[in-house]
Amino acid sequence: MHNSVTVPSKLPHVGTTIFTVIGQLAAKHQAINLSQGAPNFPCSADLVRYAHEAMQAGHNQYAPMSGLPLLREAIAAKVETLYGQRYDVDDEVTVMASASEALFSSIAALVHPGDEVIVFEPAFDSYIPMIELQGATPVVIKLAAPEFTIPWDEVAARITPRTRMILLNTPHNPTGTVLSDTDIARLEALTEGSNIIILSDEVYEHVVFDGALHHSMSRHPKLAARSVVVTSFGKTFHVTGWRVGYCLAPRVLMDEIRKVHQFAMFAADTPMQYALARLMAEPAHYLGLSDFYQHKRDLLSRALADSPLKLIPSQGSFFMLASFGHLTDESDSDFVQRLIVEHGVATIPVSAFYRDGTDQQVIRLSFAKDDVTLLAGAERLCRIGG
Repeated sequence: MHNSVTVPSKLPHVGTTIFTVIGQLAAKHQAINLSQGAPNFPCSADLVRYAHEAMQAGHNQYAPMSGLPLLREAIAAKVETLYGQRYDVDDEVTVMASASEALFSSIAALVHPGDEVIVFEPAFDSYIPMIELQGATPVVIKLAAPEFTIPWDEVAARITPRTRMILLNTPHNPTGTVLSDTDIARLEALTEGSNIIILSDEVYEHVVFDGALHHSMSRHPKLAARSVVVTSFGKTFHVTGWRVGYCLAPRVLMDEIRKVHQFAMFAADTPMQYALARLMAEPAHYLGLSDFYQHKRDLLSRALADSPLKLIPSQGSFFMLASFGHLTDESDSDFVQRLIVEHGVATIPVSAFYRDGTDQQVIRLSFAKDDVTLLAGAERLCRIGG
């Protein structure tokens, strides 16, 4: 068809990503999938039954805009028990159609044209486009391999009167790092007395290893007072395709977020909300998640002990990193594609999480897979260079 319409792009930098390339190549070569951060094992049979029963009971129309009261009450109770912060069920807890929607609604509501938002790279790929869509400027601060710790002196130097928001992710995708006591102290000191909002992506809140504490912004009163906390039922209960998450924020922030949410989505899926509320009555389903995934992390680490890759310790999330610069001069993208073609294992190049493609010769492995898949993938990776 002849095209007579020209449309200036709001996202001119967005095109076919390396994720798409890897997905197509992995499918072609039937590669073992250690790339995607989505579980390949079933969710709780009870959860499926609860959703089915909700549908059969006729709970198939719109839920309240802010989420089912039953579910919001369960969320508020969980957060108070774990982190000591009581959020008002009516005004400070909102169920969203995925953590992604919660992030988007928060940024759209609270960030204005001309504002600056501090983002740490490597970063989940949706953060910067969401900021740019608001006419705001992402201020990118890079985390360096292998520690990937936040350079707080640089953060202090990059804060300006236009800094509206700092976007955090803990536990962190893709690096598997978590915030420390020192990080929290520096964050509190840098934001005290300011108008800076913290947007904290905590979708892996229940996947923290080795007995470490999850430093939710909800845990720290000074930070909770200026923070939007976003998390995900999909990651917690192995139902990423259900697209249900939630956010927590002081009423002054939540009032604005809900204005966007009600017009973008209005409400998350109703039967899923009923099912999730019932499952949350059994805290073992999320309190055991750290041990569940630590087993998988340790299984994959042990299985890769004889591989030529150098593993970088994972403190949380579904991911671990491995460096390969001692093996080859290849870029991480080329190395990942060669692993698919020659060894039949799909991973992700960490350069894909930097806007400018910063390449530190590090790849990301997902251990959100059944044990058979993890062992089979590790066996193939142990043959690299063989």
